[in-house]
Amino acid sequence: MFCKCSSSPRLCLGSAMATSDVKLLGAWASPYVMRPRIALNIKSVSYEFLEETVGSKSQLLLQSNPVHKKMPVLIHAGKPICESLIIMQYIDEVWTNGPSILPSDPYDRAIARFWAAYIDDKWFPSVSGITRAQGEEAKAVATAVAIEQVSAGLVVLEEAFEKCSKGKGYFGGEQIGYVDIVLGSFLGWTRMTEKMNGVKLIDEAKTPGLVGWAERFCANNAVKEVMPETEKLEEIAKMIQAKFRAPPPK
Repeated sequence: MFCKCSSSPRLCLGSAMATSDVKLLGAWASPYVMRPRIALNIKSVSYEFLEETVGSKSQLLLQSNPVHKKMPVLIHAGKPICESLIIMQYIDEVWTNGPSILPSDPYDRAIARFWAAYIDDKWFPSVSGITRAQGEEAKAVATAVAIEQVSAGLVVLEEAFEKCSKGKGYFGGEQIGYVDIVLGSFLGWTRMTEKMNGVKLIDEAKTPGLVGWAERFCANNAVKEVMPETEKLEEIAKMIQAKFRAPPPK
């Protein structure tokens, strides 16, 4: 069971640490944008959140990330840093006074990066496949296959949680770390997918460790102000579905 966290696309400011010109380009609903927001909150870094409109790209975004033309982009002292995983690593290396996001041990750090890649490249595409399935018959088959893949992946992540957490509350141990942010950024979309399709993906019977982890993650002060509401994500998901179902332009 997930907590009912709220989100706001307004300006976000940390409190404890003075910074020089930190801006973040992105949309409130993007799980990838959520990652650097959580990382900055963990480090107590004040920043200006420059909201991008879903479905369009600002000139600043295109100038700041001319290669991929995607968000998020962190602009620190006038210099852009792109890609959510790279941004999180940058934040961890620059603001060293706050809690560490990546493990200090090289092996543990490599393992954290491995699971982050697994989540992004293997697990979450299956979650997206549930939402994007089209046509009644095709949707039923595709949804069933995707749900099976998502569930199998969660069992794998349950085992990873047990090993990485070493009996503590997070993948990172006693506090939120790199893998927590990567997987946790998808909790809002996972919750929305469950609601729209009448399924239970993170299940107490199969993945009790992840159920408890999800509750702790959502309730954390660095997370709860930026976690999107399920209802708002549902509106965006319906827009995406309508876009995929629309006939191609002639």
